[in-house]
Amino acid sequence: MNKTSVPDGLSFAAFSDGYDGGFNPACEDMHFYMAEHRRARLETLTEFIVASANEGKRFTCIVYSVLLPWVAKVAAAAEIPCIPFGLSQQPILTSITIISMAMEICSGTIIRGVKAIDKYDLVGIGPLTPSAFLDRKDPSDTSFGGDLFNGSKDYMEWLNSKPNSSVIYVSFGSIFVLLKPQMEEIARGLLDSGRPFLWVVRENQGEEKEKEEDKLSCKEELEREGRIVPWCSQAEVLSHPSVGCFVTHCGWNSTFESLTSGVPLVAFPQWTDQWTNAKLVEDVWKVGVRVSFNEEGIVEADEIKRCLELVMGEEERGIEMRSNAKKWKELAREAANEGGSSHKNMKDFVDEIAKLCY
Repeated sequence: MNKTSVPDGLSFAAFSDGYDGGFNPACEDMHFYMAEHRRARLETLTEFIVASANEGKRFTCIVYSVLLPWVAKVAAAAEIPCIPFGLSQQPILTSITIISMAMEICSGTIIRGVKAIDKYDLVGIGPLTPSAFLDRKDPSDTSFGGDLFNGSKDYMEWLNSKPNSSVIYVSFGSIFVLLKPQMEEIARGLLDSGRPFLWVVRENQGEEKEKEEDKLSCKEELEREGRIVPWCSQAEVLSHPSVGCFVTHCGWNSTFESLTSGVPLVAFPQWTDQWTNAKLVEDVWKVGVRVSFNEEGIVEADEIKRCLELVMGEEERGIEMRSNAKKWKELAREAANEGGSSHKNMKDFVDEIAKLCY
């Protein structure tokens, strides 16, 4: 699906989180925002479900992200079966009961434990990557249209001008904000590596202009040697032949997109599941290396340079990482193709949900 076409039978609707005009952390209280958010989301989603039922459009099932566990409460109150959709170590459960106890399973039990419960089935689906960058069947399918920020496309022309596997791509996702001392170390590490780089540095939200004290000390040099952008299409960048390494916080989406693109990683975890994902990258899949933090919790420039040289250099370990990355890319495409494990699991999942309609 591209941004201009919608399949028959699919419609979109929004419900309020209580802050329809957006939240500005610079002048609004975070605690009040969270309290209002909790109240409004339950109320407005319930109202939406009731209104739809009154129009003769009663929902058969609700599929929700495990990052929104409160949806299970709304579904239970409306007596609608619900199914949590999870990323990373979070399971997808296909129980046709109201899942109130499934919430506890999602939050604390490993996949092996879930499999041991007869009434719950684990369904593996993915990679969830646009077709243009995975199986190449639909060149127009380049985005899910869910980007949180806007960005220009001029970086693609810059990537086109670089040799294959030469560019370092750096991004820390849409949530986490690095402190300036860490940004300075990353900047120096990139410059010392002597390689071109594309670095996503998000603009300060809620502030009209960057403060002088927040500017990187070597920004002019950085802009000469590489490109700094406020946002980009990550799947498109990672699938570009000039990209040879991804410096990432190891959020699951970023990690998986790198795997499906065959790009080795420098794992730079910050919180939550990112530490687990970083361990998988280095020790299980062997497609990258984890950085080491100093006593102050900072990754120094020399360490960043060391990791970049290890991943992109000609030593045996770097060659092995790149070979493993290509292997995982092929496995991902195999799973997503018709007849592959992901394709089959998705079809079985949809068929099971369809039974609820009859």
